[in-house]
Amino acid sequence: MRLEGKVAVVTGAASGMGKAIAELYAKEGASVVVSDLNIEGAEAVAAGINASGGKAVAVKTNVADLNDVNTMIDTAVNEFGTLDILVNNAGIMDNMAPAGDVDDAKWDLIFDINTKGVMRAIRKALPIFLEKGNGVIINTASTGGFSGAHAGVAYTASKHAVVGITKNTGFMYAQKGIRCNAIAPGATMTNITASMNNVNEFGVSRTKVTQGVIPRVGQADEIAQVALFLASDESSFINGAVIAADAGWTAGF
Repeated sequence: MRLEGKVAVVTGAASGMGKAIAELYAKEGASVVVSDLNIEGAEAVAAGINASGGKAVAVKTNVADLNDVNTMIDTAVNEFGTLDILVNNAGIMDNMAPAGDVDDAKWDLIFDINTKGVMRAIRKALPIFLEKGNGVIINTASTGGFSGAHAGVAYTASKHAVVGITKNTGFMYAQKGIRCNAIAPGATMTNITASMNNVNEFGVSRTKVTQGVIPRVGQADEIAQVALFLASDESSFINGAVIAADAGWTAGF
């Protein structure tokens, strides 16, 4: 029970990596706020956790909406008394468009969800962590957060920004008992591709250069194990780091 007595918020927790993280955290003793725009899915995850003897509550959250983000963090405090762990996992994919083809609406949407939502959740959680003198933040970045060959320009830039937010936050609050790290998953079996539409053929053709050397596709529970390590005291000396979980995909380039 590595997270016994802890309270965690996990965004994008109705499916995929977020669902696996929420369920594993609950199994390890945490009370979990299951946050997702898909409230039916979030409620199903929370119900499963509660039926298994854990503690969870679902909250509908559009991470691009400031009021929703604030309500999400307030829910943790109102339901469970505090917040110890914030997992910013929610995100969407772009349509693989390079800079010459990206449109402003797509760019803004990607950044509102993938980047601004992360900043806003951190900003809301920090006063709680500062008052307690401790707290853990885990951001889902991507191998696209340090590589230019895994997605379109909007997604790539948004995840590079998440890496920057992670490093800056980890450094700024390092002496306040607050840690902020990121996970950079490689190819992982999730439903993120469902957010793609009007796929750019040129962009896809270029990303195939690196997709051909993916060692294997990861599973959501493999990412959850990394998130558990980063949330636990076992990673107490790790701060401002980006952990690649990609079976060695990016090790060669």
